Formats: sequence, structure tokens, C-alpha cells
Amino acid sequence: MRALIVEDEPQVAAFIAKELQAHGLVPDVAVDGLQGMEKAATGHYDIILLDWMLPKRNGIDVCRAIRVKDPHVPILMLTALDGVEEQVKGLGAGADDYLAKPFDVGVLVARVNALLRRASGRGTGKLLVCADLVLDNEAKRVERAGQEIRLTAREFALLHYLLERKGKVTHRSDILDHVWDTSFETESNVVDVYINMLRRKVDKPFGRPLIHTVTGMGYIIRDDAP
Repeated sequence: MRALIVEDEPQVAAFIAKELQAHGLVPDVAVDGLQGMEKAATGHYDIILLDWMLPKRNGIDVCRAIRVKDPHVPILMLTALDGVEEQVKGLGAGADDYLAKPFDVGVLVARVNALLRRASGRGTGKLLVCADLVLDNEAKRVERAGQEIRLTAREFALLHYLLERKGKVTHRSDILDHVWDTSFETESNVVDVYINMLRRKVDKPFGRPLIHTVTGMGYIIRDDAP
């Protein structure tokens, strides 16, 4: 598996590359935002580790550019900006996870492995269906009414989990445990942000909502058509 590290601090990039290599990944390094965009556009990577504060193009711009080309590659954003607003902005740009600097190497490796595991779809069913919405886990493809819907890796994982529990209310904490494989602050609204992003892609263009909010409890995906 190949990993792209977009990091302008040579010592940090070398440290991350060494750790990833020790865990079986083949790392490639880009030293600024433009180089990161070029490498992501021309190479095939299984995961991208992206610093926020980069020369030439910041991590948010790079993340958005990568998502235009590849909506599924897992992106882990690394940054010293660890406020909730920054996390929401990074995730909203298309990142699948967010790790604040300085970080423990064990946590970094765990996050990388979790993202790779989610992207591989291990232990999950092939087809999940709700009304005219179809998720093909093997092909990593989502369609509704015959139209393909392009999702990021994290959006895909969230939709997959909701579809696995079709007709059942799923609490935010359960979504964090199963989709993020990590603990966020209890006041974090990352789940709500991603639910809204899913709704814009899966529900809004088709005129009939499948993703519903159960006030004070969580979310449910179901077909309410008579």
C-alpha cells in the first residue's frame, strides 16, 4: 500500500514516513501544497496524510482539489490547529479524520489503520438497499434512482453504517465508535456535519428524504413512502 505525506517540516515528514514504512506502507513525501496536489493527481495512493499549514497551497485547498479527482481515498489531516471550528472546516473540505499535533505515534498508526480498514470494507456486506438507494460495498459505488453519487471515504462509511442499521435509530456516539474508530469531544458536531453533507448528496437532489433525525436520540435511514 502507498501513502502520500504532504508535510513541509522535513523532520516531521521523515518521522511519519519511517513509522508508516515500519507498518508495511510505502511512503511518498510532498513538501508543499502544490507538490501534494500534483503527486495526488498523478499517483495512486491508498491513504493521504495532509498537513493544514503548507506553503504555496494550504491543506484545505489541497484536500478539496484531491476530492475532485478521487472522492474515496482516505485523507488524514494533521495540524496544530485543534479547535472544534478547525476540525469541522477540515472535515467539511473532505478530510476523513483529523489529528492534532503533537500526536502520539501509536495514535497516528491506529488512525491510519482504521482509515485503511474502512476503505477496504472488510467484514461488510456487498449490497445494501433502501428504496431507490443502492450501496455496492465491493465496488465502492453508491447510486440513487440509477444516478451515481460520489462520496468521500468517510461519507461512504457513514452511509454504509446507517444502511446496515436500516429502520433502527442510531445514536451519535455509536456512529463515532463505528465510523471514526476514535473518541471525539462530546460537544463535537462532526456527526451532524457529515449527516448534512450526506443529505445534500443522497436526499436533496431526489426530492424524497431517506435520512431522518430522531430528536434527542440520533439518526435513522428508512423509506417513508406509502
